[in-house]
Amino acid sequence: MTEREPVAHRGTGEPPPGVPAVVEQLLADASLELVMRGRRADVVLAAPERRNPQTPATWRAFAALTGWLDSRADVVVVSARGPTFSAGLDRRAFTPEGVPGEPSLLALAAMDDEQLDAAIAVYQQGFTGWSQGSFVSIAAVQGHAVGAGFQLALACDLRIVADDVQFAMRETALGLVPDLGGTKPLVDAVGYPRALEICATGRVVAAAEALAVGLVQEVVPASELPAAVDRLADALLAGDAGAIAATKALLRDAGSRDGAQQRAAERRAQADRLRRLAARAMR
Repeated sequence: MTEREPVAHRGTGEPPPGVPAVVEQLLADASLELVMRGRRADVVLAAPERRNPQTPATWRAFAALTGWLDSRADVVVVSARGPTFSAGLDRRAFTPEGVPGEPSLLALAAMDDEQLDAAIAVYQQGFTGWSQGSFVSIAAVQGHAVGAGFQLALACDLRIVADDVQFAMRETALGLVPDLGGTKPLVDAVGYPRALEICATGRVVAAAEALAVGLVQEVVPASELPAAVDRLADALLAGDAGAIAATKALLRDAGSRDGAQQRAAERRAQADRLRRLAARAMR
């Protein structure tokens, strides 16, 4: 495997059997590839010649795909072809013409409040599924992850990165705000002051800093990124999928509960697990 191949990608670009036609079309429209290997799924951004830009078509595909994978995968790896993970929003969106088939930013600005809120909410749905699903999502990131690319990495549960990674939230330099769900996981990872400084300046966060501030879980040489992700995915797949999904839900929602509420949630989750184990033993 070469240094810049996507993590664990063994496919031909054709969706695996069983993918609904509507999801298959969304994948094609968004230049995404899907590889299934047992209970592991690899989602690959596959437009390296354009630095893997994102459009609303990308986000619709993400939403449909995470929904479809929720009952079919225990681990989902998000990776990218080429030296860039994702350069962010397709720059054609900033032109009057916009991305073909999609509203330009000018067209969005012309919508009334209700329409604009609904449009952005649809875009955000493409990012919530990576953490809200019962599977554990892993972002395998190399090179630049800018704007929507940064937010895609933040949307995943875990992040393993190459030592050449460069995260940047450039929205404020364009007169915009990060609006694809990335602000909360960024604050959760690094705290409010540093998150504000990263977003307000638009500066690059390189690998060493990303690891030091808790933004990523592991940094490896670029050539070792596939193997590192394989090790983590294999370790997750070796565990009890139901117990891991229940633990993920407990940890994910802990920040919105006080201590008593979290303990009650733990009791409910454990009761469910005990009953499931007992039912399994009785078979």
